[in-house]
Amino acid sequence: MAVRTSTAATGASRADRVADAALALLAERGTRGLTHRAVDEAAELPPGSTSNVARTRQALLELAVRRLADREAKVLGLHEMPAPDSGLPAMVDALALATHRALTRNRELTLARYELALEATRRPELRAYFDAAGARFRDQLSVLVTALGSTEPARHVLSLVAWADGLMFSCLAGAFGTQVPSLDEVRAGLRELLDGMLGA
Repeated sequence: MAVRTSTAATGASRADRVADAALALLAERGTRGLTHRAVDEAAELPPGSTSNVARTRQALLELAVRRLADREAKVLGLHEMPAPDSGLPAMVDALALATHRALTRNRELTLARYELALEATRRPELRAYFDAAGARFRDQLSVLVTALGSTEPARHVLSLVAWADGLMFSCLAGAFGTQVPSLDEVRAGLRELLDGMLGA
């Protein structure tokens, strides 16, 4: 099956085309399918183009992680997150929408993230890039839960991220792969979690 990339014909930079092709390959074939030659083909670039952008496998993985962070920032709607004083319902709505997007129309991007997360467990130098990429979202969550009255924001952010990651993994790669929840169901689960954590 041909790998589809999202920027091959949209005027994106060559580095973005390479990174998008790498993410598409990771989602479809896993890390074993990520080669410089395969990225050239998926990005519809001349042979050797990927090597010119990212000479080593490590450099290619780092490029993919940086691009993943940029694209997930849009999926997760960091620019759409409510102001800290917007209240619990607004936060639940925003987080539910972000989680549901990752489960549905952006499932390939989420699968690529899991592939990169596993690879980072074996490559300490990649772990630094991967952790830094996710810091924007975690930092924003910390501000929001603190504004809602959390006295332990670090622990509560961990619980929120673990809940969302667990749901996404179960529905994309686990035992619930045929039971993707609706937006309303995701919202209900988040509300239950936040009510319990914050005593709302």
